[in-house]
Amino acid sequence: MRALLWSLMLTIPALAIDVGEIVRRSVAANEGNWKQAPNYGYVERDVTSKRGGARTIKTSQVYMIEGSEYNKLIAVNDKPLPASQQAAEEQKLKQEIQKRRHESPSERAKRVSKYQRDRQQDHAMMREMATAFNFKLAGEENVNGRPAWLLIAEPKPNYRPRTRDTRVLTGMRGKLWVDKQTYQWAKVDAQVVKPVSFGGFIAQVGPGTRFVLEQAPVAGSLWLPRHFAVQVNASVLWRDRSSADDETYRDYRPMREILPSLASK
Repeated sequence: MRALLWSLMLTIPALAIDVGEIVRRSVAANEGNWKQAPNYGYVERDVTSKRGGARTIKTSQVYMIEGSEYNKLIAVNDKPLPASQQAAEEQKLKQEIQKRRHESPSERAKRVSKYQRDRQQDHAMMREMATAFNFKLAGEENVNGRPAWLLIAEPKPNYRPRTRDTRVLTGMRGKLWVDKQTYQWAKVDAQVVKPVSFGGFIAQVGPGTRFVLEQAPVAGSLWLPRHFAVQVNASVLWRDRSSADDETYRDYRPMREILPSLASK
């Protein structure tokens, strides 16, 4: 009898886990991150390569200036810029600050609108994952030393994409690691398992396409990306458009701390 009771006690917590609630709370946490992200500057390292092309590595300091981002190049191929080029990049930053501070209302609206449109496009893909997939609890794993639920994501047969970009989700499956303490997305790993066509057969994204997102705590309840990698296996008008990008992010700082130094430029 005692063994039976002990077995039941071990089983109850597992039965009590509501996968739908985990997903809903994780989406809410992700929305909070997305809203706060523009308040932070950071350093971004981009590694880009195209099939048959050169591999480039660029590192930039990213600022939020007057409603949209600005990237100041600080290193190429992991080597700091020569002093003369550093001075040139600093001068370009000063000129951009002055330009944005003196632009017309219509110019500002156009610039900020483009930034917001691109940002909304990226966010829609992540937000739609909660709608496009059925999730199943597969267990628990540690991600960067923190316990997380591991969810397996399979495409819903009846999912209807809301946008052209989110159509790719119909051919994907993946895994989602949700931090147990904060319900933040610690890691997302998704890949295309069947071809997805756009505009008839003009463009196609095929198996081999994969993206991995890793996030980490920045301040309080805020989590922001630390790593994003995407491998695209695609063709446009039957021409190979495959590419790979690997981005890492570090040194997040509130723009309110950076702004005083920018104000003097």
